[in-house]
Amino acid sequence: MKLTRRQVLALTAGAAAVSATGGRLAFADVPATEKRIADFAGGKTPETGKITLTAPEIAENGNTVPISVDVESAMKDGDLVESVMIVADGNPNPEVVTFHFTALSGSASATTRIRLAKTQNVIAVARMADGSVYIDKKEVKVTIGGCGG
Repeated sequence: MKLTRRQVLALTAGAAAVSATGGRLAFADVPATEKRIADFAGGKTPETGKITLTAPEIAENGNTVPISVDVESAMKDGDLVESVMIVADGNPNPEVVTFHFTALSGSASATTRIRLAKTQNVIAVARMADGSVYIDKKEVKVTIGGCGG
């Protein structure tokens, strides 16, 4: 078997990565995700309602999973969305993105594509100006790809 220089370099880099991680991939765990949500919520218990997370039930490619989030809000006075955080409890870093809004935003909605390492829960948490916090969660089944393999 004859190896090219490129293949030797790739094998060497792969072996170094495996030995550096001890052969294990680092994934977030549920307690770490819950702690991040609690920090974002400022100690308040998130309620359901007001926030809607839209994500596919099955993602054929974990590299580009489309998601959107909408929060029912007048976007003025006390009914103002300050921030929306998206977390994925199975990714190496659970916090995926945080969107910040102002009254000039007009509406509290955002759409993006995220990368998921494996089948996991995607969670959206909205923090309102009056201190209330809302949460929505969807499980997304990843069939191939992903950021973990």
